[in-house]
Amino acid sequence: MQEKNIKNKLSLPKVEKIVINTGTADLAKNKESWEKLISDLAKISGQKPKVTRAKVSIAGFNLREGQLVGLKVTLRHAKMQGFQEKLTKVILPRLRDFRGIPKRGFDKNGNYTLGLAEHTVFPEIDITKVDRPRGLEITIVTNAGSPEKGFELLKSLGFPFEK
Repeated sequence: MQEKNIKNKLSLPKVEKIVINTGTADLAKNKESWEKLISDLAKISGQKPKVTRAKVSIAGFNLREGQLVGLKVTLRHAKMQGFQEKLTKVILPRLRDFRGIPKRGFDKNGNYTLGLAEHTVFPEIDITKVDRPRGLEITIVTNAGSPEKGFELLKSLGFPFEK
């Protein structure tokens, strides 16, 4: 507050939620792999994921309206803070050739999106039981209002950005 000369502590930027998302359109026909991915995402996040369905049909992608296309989990409050700690202190340092997360993941409102190529970097996942590593997208939603304020907020929370 003193650094930014903010008088009201309620006007400080904060993290509102963390959304974990994965696309699974190729698993729609394989029920066993689908259930395995649901349980993996539940282990990672601590709560059951929501199944997302296609809103419109797209013939070029062989996608029909109502078809299963992904899974998402929205974390808030204590679960969000626990996941954020685990992400910054355990998961990101475990990434191969990790030199920091890129600064270009911010949108115009100060939200940050980070993509992970494999979900097997999480310690909860048993690599021997995974049929194929899946990508994850982690979105950190803030009320910062600008990319600069969002960057300052995440940096103060301990996110390791590139130099």
